Amino acid sequence: MTQKTYVVQRGRDQGLPWKGARPRLEQLDVELTERCNNDCIHCCINRPANDAVARAGEMTTEQIRDLLRQAADLGCLQVRFTGGEPLLRHDFQELYIYARRLGLKVLLFTNACLITPGLADLFQRMPPLIEIEVTVYGMHRESYEAVTRIPGSFAQFQRGLNLLLERNVPFVVKWVVLPQNKHEMVEFEVWAGTIPAMTRPPSYVMSLDLRNRRDDEEKNVCIQSLRLTPHESLAILTRDVAEYKQSMEAFASRFMGPSGDRLFSCGVGCSLCIDAYGRAQPCMGLRASEWTVNLNPDLKSVREEDSFSSVSVPGMRPECAGLEDALSQFSRLYDLCTTNPEYLRRCARCFLKGLCEQCPAKSWTEHGTIDTPVAYLCETAHVQARYIGWLGKNEYGWEVMNWQERISVQHSIR
Repeated sequence: MTQKTYVVQRGRDQGLPWKGARPRLEQLDVELTERCNNDCIHCCINRPANDAVARAGEMTTEQIRDLLRQAADLGCLQVRFTGGEPLLRHDFQELYIYARRLGLKVLLFTNACLITPGLADLFQRMPPLIEIEVTVYGMHRESYEAVTRIPGSFAQFQRGLNLLLERNVPFVVKWVVLPQNKHEMVEFEVWAGTIPAMTRPPSYVMSLDLRNRRDDEEKNVCIQSLRLTPHESLAILTRDVAEYKQSMEAFASRFMGPSGDRLFSCGVGCSLCIDAYGRAQPCMGLRASEWTVNLNPDLKSVREEDSFSSVSVPGMRPECAGLEDALSQFSRLYDLCTTNPEYLRRCARCFLKGLCEQCPAKSWTEHGTIDTPVAYLCETAHVQARYIGWLGKNEYGWEVMNWQERISVQHSIR
């Protein structure tokens, strides 16, 4: 499937802080597996736990250990183990211990269903140094298993959390807002406040991502049907109007403003995501084959494997020698600009750019290109901006020239 591209590469006067020197890896994400013990209705990545083909293609223990060594050599201080469900890996304990002995902090994303007494003991004896992040899908068996579609998963989830609590292992919880559980949010927040490590309000996932491998259109239709409407999202965000206003004023002072034609405003070139099969990408959401490099000699070229086409970057090679080489290749993305007329008319000029979450990864997941505006994100941002008073009823963010005045004035939220 070939998509028209408007992307060009332009040099910048100020580039990445390490350009011209050896790159430093600030964050490494490793998807230990795409498989999961749950079958969540909204998930953008999961494969069945017993998927033999997926399991056979996953990186070996030694391959992952080698990547962790390389990361530590590049100055990385933290690794995120995610999936799928990372605890499905039979060698998880070995990999965890190895990462910690390298001096890496470990951020674990898990549903907690597979936490055993042995694992909980390990986390107590050798703490990850970052709170474990547990995703919650419901406060009761009916709602939880309506999302996970696995009988008995709610009891497993409860048992896993209790094992962590009994050993005083710090963890935090986050919530995916879905039609099956949104009526339980208040109950969730009250319960979350009783967890010792929850020193701040829980985070919420409200903008559900489509399949970032762009591999299942039927599942994408399902995910889209589960998304909150922009007004539903606003109702959740404004339950405490005063707190919402204060947080938005602080957010606006730091992150609002037009981005121009430059596509990447994140830490691209300073972090890496390695998927379960040994393919490196700039982040977990951007899975375009042209921007994926192969770290696994046992895996065929990603250019042969995928038929999707995004945009080719001069100098990008499908294979790379290791993490340092991958970082060097991805640093080229820092200078990418768009010539897409629709993006330049809207996103490039819109002062709501930070609020709407528009980014190359979101565009890729939704459209198969990196510079196509995502209507769902755009509408959600505009609903919030009109509520706050930054925009009039029929105004759009890209039409406002005096946006600094808009966000600096103390508006009364209606």
